[in-house]
Amino acid sequence: MDFEVLTLFPGMVEQAARFGVIGRALERDIWRLRCWNPRDQATDAYRRVDDRPFGGGPGMVMLAEPLAASLRALRAQRISEARAPARVIHLSPRGAPLNQGRVAQLAAEPALVLLCGRYEAIDQRLLDAEVDEDISVGDFVLSGGELPALSLIDAVVRLLPGVMNDAGSPLHDSFSDGLLEGPHYTRPELYGQVPVPEVLMSGHHARIERWRREESLRITAHRRPDLIEQARGAGRLSAQDEAFLKKLG
Repeated sequence: MDFEVLTLFPGMVEQAARFGVIGRALERDIWRLRCWNPRDQATDAYRRVDDRPFGGGPGMVMLAEPLAASLRALRAQRISEARAPARVIHLSPRGAPLNQGRVAQLAAEPALVLLCGRYEAIDQRLLDAEVDEDISVGDFVLSGGELPALSLIDAVVRLLPGVMNDAGSPLHDSFSDGLLEGPHYTRPELYGQVPVPEVLMSGHHARIERWRREESLRITAHRRPDLIEQARGAGRLSAQDEAFLKKLG
């Protein structure tokens, strides 16, 4: 899978992508990263990529043409390499919230272009003409789109075949079945005065799986009751699940 990232800070993205699970997958060519700096497409002596907003107001607005020229260059490069067309995503607080279901859909794409804004905004005409989708990683504002882009890359790449050592690992992550993940324990068996739950030491796989399910339900009901309602509406809760939730009160 390819990621083409338009950013004023390519080093920020390239360096962060080298670490951990996604870094190892990058080294193994499971996915591919290429960054494009709009300043390289600026036509004036100052390599300007922003200007004051029409109508006044705070901040600066990113110019349309350097971004459009970057998109033309990357598309031409992809054609010359016989690579598939790429969906263009703008990382923005105005976008649709990113969730695990959308991450799974994006992981099936052959390539994504991630547009990272800076300053106050990007000229709306560029967004209207070039962007397929706006995505938000949360109801808050950051200085630019690079950290959201890295979050999206990390979430997508870990779902690609061959990235995780245990192919089943992502299936147990929070949100994969609509609920939050339950707690995990490792050695030592006694930490301070707190032991590992007895059921996890029992070797009884059915009991362990039920305990994990109930802990997931307990944590989700406490922290994200909205997810319980969504799971109920989607028919993902069994009669046993509902009986357990009723006991929680």
